[in-house]
Amino acid sequence: MPLTKDKKSEIIKKFQKKADDTGSSDVQIALLTQRINELTEHCKTHSKDRHTRYGLIKMVGQRRRLLNYLAETDRKRYTKILEELDLRK
Repeated sequence: MPLTKDKKSEIIKKFQKKADDTGSSDVQIALLTQRINELTEHCKTHSKDRHTRYGLIKMVGQRRRLLNYLAETDRKRYTKILEELDLRK
């Protein structure tokens, strides 16, 4: 199930760097993390849903690439977002 507009705008406001920022790596990582958490719960209850699991794996890979980019460009933002989203590295 996709994110609701309210939830999405709340996440964007929390992680944006300036007023009109909707596509920075921080925002993208936060949105992907929210969707990954929801799909993980879905996959726990529907273990035979292979299509959702495939999409989940693609999202995790996309988030990993964004995190690698952020780690290379700005280490402070990288560690900050790991702490805020409770991700491990």
